[in-house]
Amino acid sequence: MRSVFLLTLRQLSGKWRLTIMSVLAVMPILIGVLMVSFTGGPTVSEFEDTVLSGILAGAISPLVVLAIASAAFANEIEDRTLANLTLAPIPRWQIVVPKLLAAISVSGPFIAISAFLTSYFAFSADLGAALAVTASAIIGVALYSSAFIWLGLMTTRAIGYGLLYIVLWEGFFSGFVTGVRLFSVRYYSIAWMHGLDARRFASFDDFGFVLAIVASVLVFGGFLLLSIRRLRHMDVP
Repeated sequence: MRSVFLLTLRQLSGKWRLTIMSVLAVMPILIGVLMVSFTGGPTVSEFEDTVLSGILAGAISPLVVLAIASAAFANEIEDRTLANLTLAPIPRWQIVVPKLLAAISVSGPFIAISAFLTSYFAFSADLGAALAVTASAIIGVALYSSAFIWLGLMTTRAIGYGLLYIVLWEGFFSGFVTGVRLFSVRYYSIAWMHGLDARRFASFDDFGFVLAIVASVLVFGGFLLLSIRRLRHMDVP
């Protein structure tokens, strides 16, 4: 598992990929600082809806994770070297899990730093709120990573399908159709944020903290199992 993890880290840490992630991660920080710098500044609710939910959890985080997680198996599939891994006498979960952990390890720090600095400046150095936003962002990274790892195994057009999912499901439908939020990673992350710091973010109207925890476990574990099953049954070139 360690060798698969380190190999995947090297594959996912290309110069251009890291540069693009850095640019995306800086955007919420700049937008947050600009919003707060205006006289009066936004309310907590306005800042959450616009920056934390709309930009960070709904756009930047899934885009960064999509670029990383969907590529976790891409090199082996494109180079037709995936057989080298699958022919090894190891269980399939020992291939999928380290690749998933590598995807989280590469994309997680970018999103965590972005979430922390954005909320720290916005909420006047409120460390509790900043840590709650950061923890919820990491949860979102883990959930998106699990889903996009599976998507990368299902199709060579994972980026295209992933973008459609981000724009239509996480962006449009979950933003306007309340019932869709029960199946939205974006809103699982926001529910975690509310649950971890109820003082700053009050209650979350769409669903409770316990439901968010249960849904997160089901989504993460479900896509992990689907990825293992896919790797076990797919035709490896």
